Amino acid sequence: MSETVLSNNDQPSAQAPAEPVTTPPAKRSGSGLATLALLLGAAGVAVGGWGVWQVRQLQGSEFNQGQHIEALNQRAEALQQREQQISAQLASLPAASELEDRRRLVAQLQGDQQRLSQRLETVLGESRKEWRLAEAEHLLRLATLRLSALQDITSAKALVEGADEILREQSDPGAFAAREQLARSLATLNSTQQPDRTGLFLKLAAQRELVQQLSAQSPEFDTNADALGALTADGDGASRLSQWWAEISKYFQIDFNADDNVRPLLAGQQLNQLRLALSLTIEQAQWAALNGDSKVYTQALDDARSVLLANFNADNPQSKAMLDSLNALAEQPVSVVTPDLSESLAAVQAYIQRRHLPAEAEGGKP
Repeated sequence: MSETVLSNNDQPSAQAPAEPVTTPPAKRSGSGLATLALLLGAAGVAVGGWGVWQVRQLQGSEFNQGQHIEALNQRAEALQQREQQISAQLASLPAASELEDRRRLVAQLQGDQQRLSQRLETVLGESRKEWRLAEAEHLLRLATLRLSALQDITSAKALVEGADEILREQSDPGAFAAREQLARSLATLNSTQQPDRTGLFLKLAAQRELVQQLSAQSPEFDTNADALGALTADGDGASRLSQWWAEISKYFQIDFNADDNVRPLLAGQQLNQLRLALSLTIEQAQWAALNGDSKVYTQALDDARSVLLANFNADNPQSKAMLDSLNALAEQPVSVVTPDLSESLAAVQAYIQRRHLPAEAEGGKP
């Protein structure tokens, strides 16, 4: 019994190390194979996808290369056509010797053109100067005409200043004598006072408008009653008769001196005629003022004052004002002694002639 028990106890100790060896390894080998198969399948799919992607990339690259090659071919054709055109142009060009001859000809023509341009500028400059000098002479002639015909000091001074400005632009020392004479003429013109003819004309026109407001001169009577005193000196009732005569004299006057010139009272048409005569004399004075005729101006104003004093009432304020105005206007000058510009004109003409002498001498040379 003891041996059986011992033998039974010994068997488990001998079989114990065999249990973990047989059963677990069989399960692990099956799962490993499955994992390996899955990995191989995934790798195959990846390799297949990568291969498809590479094929598509190669196809796209081939397409792009084809387009690039086509563009290069077109460019090559264009370059070939351009090369043919250049070759044709080069073939049409002249030879090197001919080009050199043409270059020399162009250089010679450019030099000739430059010399002609300089010559033309010189000629035009001289012509412009000559034209300006002729203008200065013309201005002086106009100034002389304005002084002699119209006694226009202001316009003449402006014309002389214009002529002097033209000579100043010449920058020529030879114009010194002419400019000196022009300066003397300008000084004389500046010292000469220009009459205000327009102002005199307008003032006389204002007096003409006042003519219609003048009243005729009233007759004058002798209030001493000398004639009646001679008749009543020796009679009775002289004082009463004198009183009666004084009352009657308030309404009318009797002049016993029949030989004296009696001035009738002006009215109606006669008064209008006198006003017209006075207006015409003032108008004549206006004409003389504008034309600078001092003799006619003075005579017309004298006639106007005579008509005013002889035929119109001196006590009328309009008559007094007109008489004072006419007296003041009679003292105003209407003419001046104009300076002589003939010396200035002669100096400018002499300067122009001296400028022409060198040109004529050069033109006479062969």
